[in-house]
Amino acid sequence: MATEGLLDGARQLKIHGANGKHSPNVANGKANGVKLVRKNGLSPGVRNGMATDVHSKGKEKIRSKESFEEVPLYTAVMTYMGFYLLVVLGYLNQFLFAPPVAKEKNRKGYVPLYNRFEQFYSRYVYRRIRDCWNRPICSVPGAEVVLKDRITNDYGWTFEYTGLEKKCLNLGSYNYLGFAEASGPCAEESIESIKKYACSLCSTRHELGTSPIHLELEETTARFLGVEAAITFGMGFATNALNLPCILSPGCLVISDEKNHASLILGLRLSGATIRVFKHNNMKDLEKVLRNAVVQGQPKTHVPWKKILIVAEGVYSMEGSIVHLPEVIALKKKYKAYLFLDEAHSVGAMGPRGRGVVDYFGVNPHDVDVLMGTFTKSFGSAGGYIAGSKELVDYFRVNSHAACYASSMSPPVAQQIITSMRIIMGEDGTHEGQKRVMQLARNTRYFRRRLHQMGVIIYGNEDSPVVPLLVYMFSKIGAVVRTLVSKKIAAVGVGFPATPLMEGRIRFCLSAAHTKEQLDNVLDILEDIAERLGLKYSQLPRYKGVIQYEDEIE
Repeated sequence: MATEGLLDGARQLKIHGANGKHSPNVANGKANGVKLVRKNGLSPGVRNGMATDVHSKGKEKIRSKESFEEVPLYTAVMTYMGFYLLVVLGYLNQFLFAPPVAKEKNRKGYVPLYNRFEQFYSRYVYRRIRDCWNRPICSVPGAEVVLKDRITNDYGWTFEYTGLEKKCLNLGSYNYLGFAEASGPCAEESIESIKKYACSLCSTRHELGTSPIHLELEETTARFLGVEAAITFGMGFATNALNLPCILSPGCLVISDEKNHASLILGLRLSGATIRVFKHNNMKDLEKVLRNAVVQGQPKTHVPWKKILIVAEGVYSMEGSIVHLPEVIALKKKYKAYLFLDEAHSVGAMGPRGRGVVDYFGVNPHDVDVLMGTFTKSFGSAGGYIAGSKELVDYFRVNSHAACYASSMSPPVAQQIITSMRIIMGEDGTHEGQKRVMQLARNTRYFRRRLHQMGVIIYGNEDSPVVPLLVYMFSKIGAVVRTLVSKKIAAVGVGFPATPLMEGRIRFCLSAAHTKEQLDNVLDILEDIAERLGLKYSQLPRYKGVIQYEDEIE
């Protein structure tokens, strides 16, 4: 099927038709090679208020196993009161005690460099729990991580190192498949690549920065994803921010999920295209926006849009939810739009072969016009890629600022990706990659089910390795993070403005490197914390039996 060209001024881009079949990863009680245990006669699709679809041929397929339980009214009221109390105390502190910070002088007639409320929030609200963020580490971010101990004697204005270190279980890094290792085949081959290619080529890909290892990486990436070609970049954020303006311009329309990452938002703004937002993972709202765009055309003139691009992520890193990819593809075909899919958190971590949400849903990769992802999560490296048709990739090679002006990827960084990707594909002659994919799936389901049973509120899809635990109140973010560190567990607290004011949370990132014993220890500690701090907000029915750790592999 030929549609209006995705590339400005380029020839029509051919989009390969899908075979119309989906290869469900979750059917007959199995998911990602993990056997689901049916208890009390309940179908695994009906848990914690999660939705289940029943498709043809009598087979059960879970389409959306997502949970976004609303905050209880009492908790909402207390959260707002606590936040406004912090603000009032902050203004009193600012009025009574001059803050030890630099001030702008001799700036008459100039606009202030910093927003006044942002300055205030940073100094008098965020500072109170500033010790919970930006913790320095001195080890690889593997299953365990070593934190450098620090103290503050002025309530968070400054910090001093004590010289002590603390080894903690790492639940805060995107080390989904456990490839962030200081030893093993990835580390060994990366060291060899330094001997062969040096640490850096100190040039752009267009000049002297392309070596055989870069070509090998791009060929391996395309083969891994099942597409014609791929182009790689040295920075994941720039892969979005500098490449979206290449395929968009004024007169184009972008329909963006409201929870999309900042790199996507920056790239869309730089493009000059018109941006419209649809509710997170809401297919009815997406179709409404698409229909209105096609019917009404551009504002004032009502001329048809040059192109319409849907932008979504595979796994949303703050929500733990998964894009409803088959439905998005159906809508983009129906309305002749294009799809840009950011698989930063899903490639490697999702699907029976670890190839992202395309693999997870069993859809044809050619139905996604632009596949984007990063190497910083599942592959334990750095950088990003854009993959798709050869015509699309060749266009980026010529027009992308990230390819024209940025330094090429460091050879050992590229080798880390190549080795880990081959392990996942089984090209190393072992089943190590498949074992890691299955281990991550088992850990994810076990951890999420135990938390649901505990009575806390967690967001996202049951298969997502990103697990946000809602604590709501600003003070409880600090209390939970500090308590976890004291128990030698490293986790990430997230609050306003990174999340809505009412949705403060602790975000856990699971890894194939975690063992059941380690997860059990964390869950026991969380049970105690939830009891003492009153975090059991969930009003959903709880399963009373024993949650089994699923050892059976399909």
